[in-house]
Amino acid sequence: MEDINLYTLLFLILAGFVAAFIDSVVGGGGLISIPALLFTGISPSAALATNKLAGTMGSLTSTISFIRAGKVDFTFVIKLFPITLFGAALGAYIVHFVSAEILKPLILILLVIVAVYTMIKKDWGKEAKYKGLKRKKMLLLIGIIFAIGFYDGFLGPGTGSFLLFSFLIIGFDFVQAAGNARILNFGSNIAALIIFLSMGTVNFAYGIPMGLAMVCGALVGTNFAIKKGASYVRVLFICVTVLLIGKNVLNYFHVL
Repeated sequence: MEDINLYTLLFLILAGFVAAFIDSVVGGGGLISIPALLFTGISPSAALATNKLAGTMGSLTSTISFIRAGKVDFTFVIKLFPITLFGAALGAYIVHFVSAEILKPLILILLVIVAVYTMIKKDWGKEAKYKGLKRKKMLLLIGIIFAIGFYDGFLGPGTGSFLLFSFLIIGFDFVQAAGNARILNFGSNIAALIIFLSMGTVNFAYGIPMGLAMVCGALVGTNFAIKKGASYVRVLFICVTVLLIGKNVLNYFHVL
């Protein structure tokens, strides 16, 4: 392990905790953790790879918490797990050959749709209405989950929001949707991490301390969400989605 400054370590631990608190519920933790890693001076590719290491640790923690609380439709989600796994691995591999810039305009449009739809549908996600899917809708969902997994490996920010939105659309409440999303987000994280590890771009000196902080943040975040319920998750979801839109707008016009 390389030498690491104490203040840098404390900064990463704090950023990791806050990022995981948010990410464990609605996604979007990369808004905090990736800039924090870039602030240390490592390259963008190393920051993305290192964030996957830390994020996988936090994601596993929140996944276990949601399962224990009975907020995951495990039988349903486990069928989609290999889909997001394969999609993320493919995305992480292809990003080394194709610029991620090509996806940014599309992602911005999709985030705006997600935010507006969620704000308009005020009672949406308060109660679970999922009663199974017919074959055509299931095939469509599989395609969407694959695309989201690919996006997570290829670019990443907003993955949790897109996954949560997908489960809301088919009738889960906000807390169940968050739990289901965490399972798949863990799958996409671990798949992308394996690709990054094989390419030697992960910075363990930064990733492990931040990851341990993310474990703590994920525990606090998921427990808070489970206790507070769907209304809390809805508000946090809208806030994070709006922040993601703002960040993408700034990036698109090269302001940030």
